[in-house]
Amino acid sequence: MILNAQPTGSDIAIDLTPVIDMVFNLLIFFLVATSFHQLEREMKIALPHATSAGPISAMLKEIVVNVDAEGRMIVSGRPIAAEELRTMVNEAVAVNPEQKVTVRGDRTTAYANIVAVLDICKGSGIQEPYLDTVLDR
Repeated sequence: MILNAQPTGSDIAIDLTPVIDMVFNLLIFFLVATSFHQLEREMKIALPHATSAGPISAMLKEIVVNVDAEGRMIVSGRPIAAEELRTMVNEAVAVNPEQKVTVRGDRTTAYANIVAVLDICKGSGIQEPYLDTVLDR
């Protein structure tokens, strides 16, 4: 009579394939999710430092105006003239009276360049334009 031997406790194996698949899926998800940036946030603008600053919570799409070191206004990655910016902001305010505008000025640019953008915003009906800074830690 042939008896089958009972398996011992050392024959237990854990299949790691589903765990590895899950880890790779999470890795791909986070790599893709962190690679999406707004074009305006990727520009090389040296922002000034502030002790208390933070981004606005934009329920609606905000307009980001960058002012580089030479004083050029840049929106969505392309240079824009003052009158074109005024028209853009006027149209946005006509559609949405609570339109948000963020002004990101290079710390080395003349303050008059930033004031020109703020003046356009206030003249177009933007109640509180936001000046973007870097939080000092």
